[in-house]
Amino acid sequence: MDTRVMPATNTRPFLKWAGNKYRIIDRVRKQLPHGKRLIEPFAGSGAVFLNTNFDSYLLTDTNPDLIHLYNFIKEEGDKFIRYAKRLFTDNNNCEKEYYLKREKFNQSRNLRERAALFIYLNRHGYNGLCRYNSKGGFNVPFGRYIRPYFPEKELNQFHHKSQNAEFKVSSFELTFNLAEAGDVIYCDPPYVPLTTSANFTSYCAGGFAMKQQQLLAEISEQSAQNGIPVLISNHNTAFTRRVYNKADKLDKFHVRRFISCNGQKRNHAGEVLALYSQINKKYQRSSMKANK
Repeated sequence: MDTRVMPATNTRPFLKWAGNKYRIIDRVRKQLPHGKRLIEPFAGSGAVFLNTNFDSYLLTDTNPDLIHLYNFIKEEGDKFIRYAKRLFTDNNNCEKEYYLKREKFNQSRNLRERAALFIYLNRHGYNGLCRYNSKGGFNVPFGRYIRPYFPEKELNQFHHKSQNAEFKVSSFELTFNLAEAGDVIYCDPPYVPLTTSANFTSYCAGGFAMKQQQLLAEISEQSAQNGIPVLISNHNTAFTRRVYNKADKLDKFHVRRFISCNGQKRNHAGEVLALYSQINKKYQRSSMKANK
């Protein structure tokens, strides 16, 4: 099966997401090696998952709100979608109601309620950001949209696609340990900042430091040597070119940035796709024996 062959029309994620790969999905698909299962240790919006054709998927993330949401959509489908849709009313699209629901989200221990509120906050919050404070509280301000879109079609598409997927709360280190022969790993970590004022590492409480970027590159190199290829997305900076210097291929290009609140500053930014695909001779010999 060619895992990169997909319908002419791509599937949009239902979440608004900083760094969403929907706009460069054709480029990502072109670089992804063939395999039976795609593993994504940074689940994000699921754009790559939605627009590839692997037999099965494993998506993990350190953000439990995201993973719980994906599991509710997978397990309940239309029942959960109708539950979440009730939040999308004209009365709820105001600053007062937004902050009341944000506080309700931060205080709630009901996972299903939090999952529905996560969609509401994502669509009503400023620029679709997902950001937490040092205490783990969601702190994105009100977005002031005229009529926030409820992504019913996209949620249904996610539900159908997710029947072949598993979603887990996990670090990228532990996720790599779950990989087996025949897997392909795609990593879309929080990006290295282009400037000191453009750091989105508060995506999940605890952040994602430069040492973790370095560790991800080292683990990816080792994974490829063990027969499991890895593709990583990131900004094209001096730092990423240095830490990915042992990748087998670096695809460098520019993409339009859409996260800035100032339309005049939404310029093209350098991106890189680092492919670690070198399989060591020991793995090649064992694979040849297994295929005889």
